[in-house]
Amino acid sequence: MTHATTPAPENGTSVTIELPNRSTLRNRLARPLLFWTIRTGLEALSYGGKHILRTKWLFWVSSRTDGPAAILVPPRGTRRRQVRLANFRAEWLWDKRTADPFKRRDAAILYFHGGGFVSCGLNTHRRFVAKIGKTSGMPVFNVDYRQLPQAHFVDTLADALHSYEHLLAEGFPAENIILSGDSAGGGLAMRLALAARDNGLPVPGGLSLIAPWADLDWTRRNAHPNAGLDQILPPLGIETIARLGYTIDGKLDPHWSSVNHDFTGMPPILVQVGSNECLMSDAEQLAQRCAEANVPCRLQIWDLAAHVHHAASDIEPGARAAIRELGEFNRQILAARRPTTHTPAA
Repeated sequence: MTHATTPAPENGTSVTIELPNRSTLRNRLARPLLFWTIRTGLEALSYGGKHILRTKWLFWVSSRTDGPAAILVPPRGTRRRQVRLANFRAEWLWDKRTADPFKRRDAAILYFHGGGFVSCGLNTHRRFVAKIGKTSGMPVFNVDYRQLPQAHFVDTLADALHSYEHLLAEGFPAENIILSGDSAGGGLAMRLALAARDNGLPVPGGLSLIAPWADLDWTRRNAHPNAGLDQILPPLGIETIARLGYTIDGKLDPHWSSVNHDFTGMPPILVQVGSNECLMSDAEQLAQRCAEANVPCRLQIWDLAAHVHHAASDIEPGARAAIRELGEFNRQILAARRPTTHTPAA
């Protein structure tokens, strides 16, 4: 692994930039295929939504994607148990060799799925989220938070905060909870950590974020050099969701985006992102906020990796390596913070 260090301004600390891999021939061959199928299709859909239809019906259609994904079974040996909270569902996932979260409450990953706040859910993410938990040696509380068009971002954040408060009330120590998520869920995890701090709750032990969508404003992302390079996500698609779903009188509240906050008091953070992703802009802004607040941050840039390539870990070696890196970060957080005794279930 190649390491480069970027000094933080004024305070002498650093954000570590890591280049963990070189893209395989398989990835290089797949790039144009992904670009001319998935990205082109999403771009056409986004153009229609922004310039022609200008309606939220697209969100209703996209919200139906999770049901068919029930065929994606978790890895063998995975234990699963659903939980119903006030406004949303969640489920526990843990490997048979990992502590049962209903018997030991000493550590957990709190995970938020991606999908642009308009799609995906427990079914789409169950398989690779279970792999993250197994590699981390921790149970995962996977949250099916409310999304567009039924809920605004403030409702989604309220669900995230409720899920964190639920784990605290169940006896999981905050310092042994890792907030994690991909894409929209990664941005939500970061925003949750800030909300917890601002609401007087103990902050979690760490955050492991996969290509987080952390800036709802599209301006910087659209101007980034990666805007035309991402093989899956068109910046126009992200902009369309924000415009149709979150703007009020054509404007976004900057408070909703974590990149607009002071990160003072945040725990160590790992950010993984593909080198050509349009969400590189968001990752860079998060790293800058960490540097300004003297927060330890590792920014891993995966060579030519597709957006949330972790989901392809059954067939893609780089995706498996990324999951291992994420799991190792989570283990290191626990090794530094976890007490030698555990909290038994009531």
